[in-house]
Amino acid sequence: MRIAIVEDEYLASSYLKSILEQQDILQIAEISVLKSVKEAVVFFSENKVDLAFMDIHLGDGKSLDIFEKTIIACPVIFITAYDSYAISVFKHFTIDYLLKPFEEEELLEALQKFRNIKESFNSDSTLQSLVAIENPESNKIQRHFLVNHGYKLISINESEITYFSATGKHLFVHVKSGNSYLYNNTLTEIINSLDAFNFFKINRKYIVHRNTIKEVVKHSNQKVELILTVPAAESDAIFISKKEINNFKNWLDQ
Repeated sequence: MRIAIVEDEYLASSYLKSILEQQDILQIAEISVLKSVKEAVVFFSENKVDLAFMDIHLGDGKSLDIFEKTIIACPVIFITAYDSYAISVFKHFTIDYLLKPFEEEELLEALQKFRNIKESFNSDSTLQSLVAIENPESNKIQRHFLVNHGYKLISINESEITYFSATGKHLFVHVKSGNSYLYNNTLTEIINSLDAFNFFKINRKYIVHRNTIKEVVKHSNQKVELILTVPAAESDAIFISKKEINNFKNWLDQ
């Protein structure tokens, strides 16, 4: 896979490139760094990449100008310090956008989103989606979760679940008794089958049940901590992804 970074700030492009080189979500063969609109127009006119990251503000203009001067056929993840650009950038083939300063977790979420879209976008899945829309009964909410416990199989009722946590490639179901069980699925996939009123995916590691939330601590507009009524899977503080803060507030307000 080839990736292009359009960014005129050296520290920003180096930070982004470093994370991309160390992550294991995508297999990247080459990363090209472009520092201006002019350089990007020439590059995209002569080269093809699988994914592009673009800072909106560049020294010689805005990256949105690149689309007016050449054809960019790959998905794009925009990077900006101003969320007012969010609406305009999504007119293009945009996978996501990152608000500066972004954290590694947010970049990895965007990469996972790109990977999921790339893997799932085919005629079969599209047809299945259309069938689900036409037949709501075929797209029911999952209420029970079958897990292994020693030599036994246990069916966990939705009402017993406090939260789901992801560690590496493993997904765990945590229940009110304090126990946790390995579950054969991923956080990204399972959120689509859960009751949206009860469960919310706060970041790439946690899906929490509404009743498990003890406190919501606002450190700043873009840094919100969640404190649970039960012990968290990790000792570190749990923060809501910056992109999900407004959605989380609306969810709590239901």
